[in-house]
Amino acid sequence: GNPTVALIRQQLIKCNVSDNQDWNARVYAQDWIRESQERYKQSDLASQCIHRYKIYIEGSAWSVSEKYILACDSVSFLVKPHYYDFFTRGLMPVHHYWPIRNDDKCKSIKFAVDWGNSHKQKAQGIGKAASDFIQVELKMEYVYDYMFHLLNEYAKLLTFKPIRPRKAIELCAETMACQAEGLQKKFFMESMENGPSYTSPCTMPNPYDPPSLHAILKRKENSIKQVELWEKNFWDNQNKHT
Repeated sequence: GNPTVALIRQQLIKCNVSDNQDWNARVYAQDWIRESQERYKQSDLASQCIHRYKIYIEGSAWSVSEKYILACDSVSFLVKPHYYDFFTRGLMPVHHYWPIRNDDKCKSIKFAVDWGNSHKQKAQGIGKAASDFIQVELKMEYVYDYMFHLLNEYAKLLTFKPIRPRKAIELCAETMACQAEGLQKKFFMESMENGPSYTSPCTMPNPYDPPSLHAILKRKENSIKQVELWEKNFWDNQNKHT
């Protein structure tokens, strides 16, 4: 990605291989202006799914790349985030992704790669669980259901009744695609809804009761603590032999 958008990404660049240290990371800076001029020949999503491990790190806020990285079948290394996409809280550490420390990224990545190379079957399971999550749980029909419920809940909070401005102009879906060309237009047309759904939106489940929510949060916390303990023991053993 683009390392200039945030300090955290500039720190990640320092984890690249050097003459003195190999942190098992190969981090590439992306020049999006050049890529757009070259029609993204070097950055299409399919060609980015050739690595055994993929690193997700935020930019100035959340990054749209998270779902694409998780969909790759690779083991996703998620540097501890500050921001959340709408689906992020449904992910479970060590099941859908491998947690990476934000305060010591290079050592954390080095250990994660060594662990994955030593536990290839488990690592493959993590990659498969993440891609299954994206393909099954994030189907567009579910995303539309989520948007429906989200907008309805927001509407309940309004303290006024919205009215359409007298000079407002209604735009149909085709109008939005008219100015597009090539693949952009193709994708616009493919994603266009041709009519109302034949089924009602999914029914929102009841919120978790406090004990259930606590159990889920505790499981996540324990999974991350377990990884941090493995990592600490790994580096303690490394230091004993140096």
